[in-house]
Amino acid sequence: MTTLWQASQQLSAGESDAETFTDQALSAIGAEAGEGTRAFTHVYASRAQQQAQQAKARWQQQQPRSAIDGLPISIKDLFDVAGEITAAGSRVMRDAPPAPASAQVVQRLMQAGAAIVGKTNMTEFAFSGLGINPHYGTPANPWQRAEKRIPGGSSSGAAVAVADGMCLAAVGTDTGGSVRIPAALCGLTGFKPSASRIMQAGTLPLSTSLDSIGVIAHDVRSCWLLDSVIAEQPLTLSERDLTQARFAIPQTRVLDGLDQQVSHAWHHALETLRAQGVTLVELPLTELAELETMNARGGIIAFEAWQWHQTQVQQHAAAYDPQVLTRIQRGSALSADDAEHLYQQRASWQQRVTQAIAPFDGVLMPTVPQIAPTIAELDDSERYRQVNLLMLRNTSVINMLDGCAISLPCHQPGSAPVGLMLASGHDNDATLLSWALALESTLQRSLQP
Repeated sequence: MTTLWQASQQLSAGESDAETFTDQALSAIGAEAGEGTRAFTHVYASRAQQQAQQAKARWQQQQPRSAIDGLPISIKDLFDVAGEITAAGSRVMRDAPPAPASAQVVQRLMQAGAAIVGKTNMTEFAFSGLGINPHYGTPANPWQRAEKRIPGGSSSGAAVAVADGMCLAAVGTDTGGSVRIPAALCGLTGFKPSASRIMQAGTLPLSTSLDSIGVIAHDVRSCWLLDSVIAEQPLTLSERDLTQARFAIPQTRVLDGLDQQVSHAWHHALETLRAQGVTLVELPLTELAELETMNARGGIIAFEAWQWHQTQVQQHAAAYDPQVLTRIQRGSALSADDAEHLYQQRASWQQRVTQAIAPFDGVLMPTVPQIAPTIAELDDSERYRQVNLLMLRNTSVINMLDGCAISLPCHQPGSAPVGLMLASGHDNDATLLSWALALESTLQRSLQP
């Protein structure tokens, strides 16, 4: 599979053209036996082809708009596109007015010449880490597709689209892990930047305190490339020596309940890093246990989601996915005083955790503790709730911290996809991605057959 980074290099060298890449992506979307109808809620075929044709001419004249000019990119179904209703994977918004302007992140992609192939499916209103959508269908995980496993969420269609070649990279959102979870479960790389780096104007919110815009691609350089287009300030990467690295491994909560496949991949990754001279330090980080209490009644996400949704719920409750509606309605029991207490708790927690991890180059943990279960087994609402909490448990730590994180594939070829998460504090994005490049190279070598 060609990565976004490789495709950009090929265009620069005149070895391929934007039309070819975009046509291949659109063919994958339209494949009768594929997941295109479930991975996308809108497809912009003619618009993307036209953009790729124009980009091809610009590359020939050596005047591309950007390094991704004409390359196929997808956007999540909660970014405004001028003149369209922003559905956010829901039927609730069908009578909403069309967006007067495109979201800022979409505008940046258009200015860069990206061939936006479509809007990707998602968990309704981004409120689950599983990726199940009863309204538009759930795209099946690329691993053991016949078994129809969950893709992870909420950016479900984004990950499946990248994995199946329906785009070279995808822009999604991450409020508690919604970029990193599907990336991990689908064998991809998912980057959640510090939230303030990418403007969220024109993005339908879930929780404004925790929302961030991130990217999914095949590798670190591709994530960096797409991030450089949509962020206000591109990051500069630097070479890092793993023999000089000191990473912390939290011992509270994040290693609990690992299934056999995740445990095997996780310990193999740690052994690989130690063999390369990486210093790994077990860090108690008992502050993580406080999150269970802070989120016991739904937490900040439920409170802020209810503020946005309460009118819609009163008018259209029956149109919601019941699993999502239940989570939103938890916020109705939280008062303004409750919320203020939560914000104060979070601020104190952030300060203490930031101080605890400051001496390290990053924090390592499994992205999610279990491999992707089947879609069918989550028909049971209690099972859905349990698995959803597990999937979100590790990734949501970084959103509460307002930090940055990346999930890297760390599984053996042919086995269930497993992600290794490298995380850091707020605004450490360039350092994080630089270390991620070094980790990726080492992990890939260790996983060669």
